[in-house]
Amino acid sequence: MTDRIPILTISNLTKTYPKAFEPTLKGIDLAVQRGEIFGLLGPNGAGKTTLISILCGLTHPSSGEIYLDGHSLPSALQEVKPLIGVVPQDIALYPTLSARENLLFFGAMYGLRGKELNSNISDWLERLGLSDAADRRLETFSGGMKRRVNLIASILHKPKLLILDEPTVGVDVQSRNALIDQLELLNKAGMTIIYTSHHLEEAQDFCTRVAIMDYGQIILTGKPEELIAQTNEARNLEDVFLSLTKRKPRD
Repeated sequence: MTDRIPILTISNLTKTYPKAFEPTLKGIDLAVQRGEIFGLLGPNGAGKTTLISILCGLTHPSSGEIYLDGHSLPSALQEVKPLIGVVPQDIALYPTLSARENLLFFGAMYGLRGKELNSNISDWLERLGLSDAADRRLETFSGGMKRRVNLIASILHKPKLLILDEPTVGVDVQSRNALIDQLELLNKAGMTIIYTSHHLEEAQDFCTRVAIMDYGQIILTGKPEELIAQTNEARNLEDVFLSLTKRKPRD
């Protein structure tokens, strides 16, 4: 970690949607250190998506405090937006545009222009094995190729914090490894990462620290190896997860 001052601090955060029977988030307290790869894990309905939506400014909390790189959310949202990159679970790209055209569009949204943007796009397409397909329409791409373009679109502006929502869902092993390798390089260069996934083996290997959520609360936080060691009969992070969230399927 590059700095002991957290890049993200969340205190007593709650969210209750209109006409809901109970809060979706119930007093979340969380700190993410600069330079971490922080895993946010939990079953369906745990509140992960709501928390990410609040961090991205898509919805407002009911109460509580959030500070991202010293800025209060949601009041300083315009100052925070350039600091965040988001890789959503659903592909957020235009299918009838080429990969390069998509990236030029998203780069322009962040105020990037000219030779620097074009060079940055070409570099990332090369790094993620997409150069030969750069000028093909995105609708012709495989799922893994789309995921890689989705990642590039989120990092062209060099955010301090990258939020990944299920970034490797539905992709083949080769694409998953390519994505994880590049994310680790970005992290080593100083980018903080928040990562959600149902791939618990991947989370165990990839994350420096994780928080396990359920029913709108953080129920356990720590390094994967420490959580495994302190949980009875746990062999891996999946065992820890199941011991806390139980084995009953969630809808």
